[in-house]
Amino acid sequence: MTAAGIHTREAGDPEAPLLLCLHGIGSSSAAFAPQLAGLADQVRVVAWDAPGYADSADPAHAPGLDGYADTAAALIRAHGGPAHVLGVSWGGVIALRLAARHPGLVASLIVADSSRGSGTDPDKAKAMRARAGQLAAEGPDAFAAARGPRLVSDAAPPALVQHVVATMAAAVRDPGYGYAAEAMAGADLTDDLPAITAPALVLCGEQDTVTGTDESQILAGGLEKSVYVTLSGAGHLANQERPEAFNAWVRAHLHVVARVPA
Repeated sequence: MTAAGIHTREAGDPEAPLLLCLHGIGSSSAAFAPQLAGLADQVRVVAWDAPGYADSADPAHAPGLDGYADTAAALIRAHGGPAHVLGVSWGGVIALRLAARHPGLVASLIVADSSRGSGTDPDKAKAMRARAGQLAAEGPDAFAAARGPRLVSDAAPPALVQHVVATMAAAVRDPGYGYAAEAMAGADLTDDLPAITAPALVLCGEQDTVTGTDESQILAGGLEKSVYVTLSGAGHLANQERPEAFNAWVRAHLHVVARVPA
C-alpha cells in the first residue's frame, strides 16, 4: 500500500515540524485526541488509522510489519517529512521498524507502552494470533468490552474506559485486525534496536500490565540514544490516561532534539 487510502486526523500549522502518531492494535486515530489538541501549537500532528482500521481502506493482502512501516513512510513523504514518530504499543513496534528501514524519514522517536513484538516469546505469539479468532467469534462490541478496560489503570475514570471501549469497537474489523495480529506475532525487534540512530523518548505507564515497564526499559536500553520515563497513575494507554504529563514529556523531547519551541 501507499499513503493512498489511509485516513488521518490532523491539527497544527502545515509548516511546523511533523509529528506522526501510530496507534495500538485495538485502536485508531481517535486515541490521539489529547495529542491533537495539546501539541498542535508546537508541531503538525498527523494521526493515522492504520491499513484496515476505522476509516482507512482494507489492504489487499497482509502487509506484514514491513508493509505497515513502508505505508507510514509513504505517509511521511506525502506530508513533506521527515517526521518525529510517536507510536503507542503496536504503533511503537511499527515506529521502530520504520526507523530501521527508513532512517532518513525519522527525525526522532517517541515509543510509548510498547515492546519488541510478540515474537520474543512463543506463548505471547500464540496468544496474539488467537485474537483474530476471538474478534470473529465475539464481534467488535463484545471484543472491545472485554479487552478495553485492561488497557487503563484501575483508577481510570469511567468516561475514559468508555472512550477506550468505544474507540476499539469502532476501529477493529476483519481482515485488518488479523493482519495486524499476525505482524505483531511474528515481530522480534531485538536485533533492530542497536542500529536505530534516531533519538528516542521511551515512556511507559507505571501500571501497564499489557507490555509493562520491564519491556519498555529493554527498548530504551537497546537503542543508541534514548531517555526512559515511567508515568505514574497510568496503565497501558498512558497518552490518554495522563495526557498532560505525557504531552509535557513529548514537548521536552522535541525541544531537545529539534529545538522546537516548548
